[in-house]
Amino acid sequence: VQLQASGGGLVQAGGSLRLSCTASGPTASTYAMGWFRQAPGKEREFVAAFSWRSGSTYYADSVKGRFTISRDNAKTTVFLQMNSLKPEDTAVYFCAARSRPTYSHNYYLTTVYDYWGQGTLVTVSS
Repeated sequence: VQLQASGGGLVQAGGSLRLSCTASGPTASTYAMGWFRQAPGKEREFVAAFSWRSGSTYYADSVKGRFTISRDNAKTTVFLQMNSLKPEDTAVYFCAARSRPTYSHNYYLTTVYDYWGQGTLVTVSS
């Protein structure tokens, strides 16, 4: 599975961006997809996840109410709609996919995911 993330850019605080992550290859086994981010000098952190089977969504507390993760009908692309952006949201955003079943409480862990995209930079100016 190959993941291609796009949609990053420079936006002012309070603005919005929508990230996309398109999967190619043997995607039929996708179990979940997630978004993570990594700011300079910090560890990669969980942002949001989408359960492919149930359609359930999961969010980090820091983005709840501002970010929305969704999927297209073809089930090959996951989106991250980011509203009310803050300077602290500045980071490289990565999408990831897991191809095997796992408990939903594991979606927050980077080690759970089998495939990673290349990252897209989001910069929020104050």
